[in-house]
Amino acid sequence: MENSEFHEFFVDELKDIYWAEKHLSKALPKMKKAATSPELAAAFEKHAEETNTHIATLEQVFGLLDEKPQAKKCDAMEGLVKEAEGIIEDTDSGTLIRDAGLILAAQKVEHYEIATYGTLVVFAKNMGHTDAADLLQFTLDNEKATDVALTKIAVSSINEQAAAE
Repeated sequence: MENSEFHEFFVDELKDIYWAEKHLSKALPKMKKAATSPELAAAFEKHAEETNTHIATLEQVFGLLDEKPQAKKCDAMEGLVKEAEGIIEDTDSGTLIRDAGLILAAQKVEHYEIATYGTLVVFAKNMGHTDAADLLQFTLDNEKATDVALTKIAVSSINEQAAAE
């Protein structure tokens, strides 16, 4: 399978999400700094740490495939990060409206990552890369948990308070 077109496509998509995770790791500290709610800031800090783990996990996956970890620009993540930066620019500092916007931007990122990792898990399984699939599944589960955590923060207080501002 290593020389197949499908395998090459799989590796190319790994390079794409590798770039995406590295790009996100630079954006999350900015999102944390822009957050008003201490709970949201803590969630961004936690996600930044997890993102570094995702980068290391992808490097392990590359190793399992005897591939050099290499990043290929991910236009989708670049756009999602630009959108988050736009929300920061377009909202007032210290408002929960900004926090609601940051959660929206972060969940768009999470949904992109969930779609990507979900597909990569299936690709890995289809090619018999069980160890790689297990590592990717762990990251997928983590991305889903982050999405749920962001929803809880939004629903528990931020959205309601933002609506009242």
